[in-house]
Amino acid sequence: MTDQSRMRSIRTPALILKRRDFGEADRLLTILTPFQGKLDVIAKGARKLTSSKTGHVELYTRADMLIHRGRDLGICVQAEMTAPFLPLRENLNRGAHASYCAELLDRLTAEGETDAGALFKLMDDTFIRLSLEDDLRLTVRFFELRLLDLVGFRPELLNCVVEHEPLLPEDQFFDNASGGVVCPRHALRGTALVPLSMDGLKLLRHLQRSTWKQIESLKVPPQIHEEAERVMLGYITHLVERRLQSVDFIRRVRDLA
Repeated sequence: MTDQSRMRSIRTPALILKRRDFGEADRLLTILTPFQGKLDVIAKGARKLTSSKTGHVELYTRADMLIHRGRDLGICVQAEMTAPFLPLRENLNRGAHASYCAELLDRLTAEGETDAGALFKLMDDTFIRLSLEDDLRLTVRFFELRLLDLVGFRPELLNCVVEHEPLLPEDQFFDNASGGVVCPRHALRGTALVPLSMDGLKLLRHLQRSTWKQIESLKVPPQIHEEAERVMLGYITHLVERRLQSVDFIRRVRDLA
């Protein structure tokens, strides 16, 4: 291999976030890598049963890839699955939540951001947790808050976003446009504010400031989970300016349970 071809080729771990059919036999993959960030690459012949890539480019898996960089799209020349995260494909509910996390990261990140090590670790850890943990909502709320930190949309949960004074221990409101909590004294009538109970705020604060090890055994009442989910989905929908398709998928799966 020449020096020039080495520069055009990279070997990297990759998390497969999205997969679409491309042409007659190929697949177009959206992957997340630790040093090249998010990339779209073509897995040539991946839909052929005889292809060496078949089974190694599954959704929500980690693979070791050799990628040749093209002018527009990269070409996945080799792929070897290194972490199958089987429960994400064998369990519909776990897969639905993995779909949501992958779609959210895809919406909130640009292609080719080179300093993506923290994003890669967060997504990899989240696939592991969604494969193992019982409380998928807790896993997803933790992921949302960490991701929002990393991409610069950290919600303000300590101070009122209107006058920036510390919040009192009482029920509050959340303002999607301002990206944070509004205290009752500054909650103007007619504005699109979402009610947020003191217990709901406590949960979100705890998740925002804690490590996973500190919160993994937390037992959250269903009504607090529902409230925290409503607040976070409202804020995220405002940020991405559309409703994520995987949200409806999760709700359909829940209805089947």
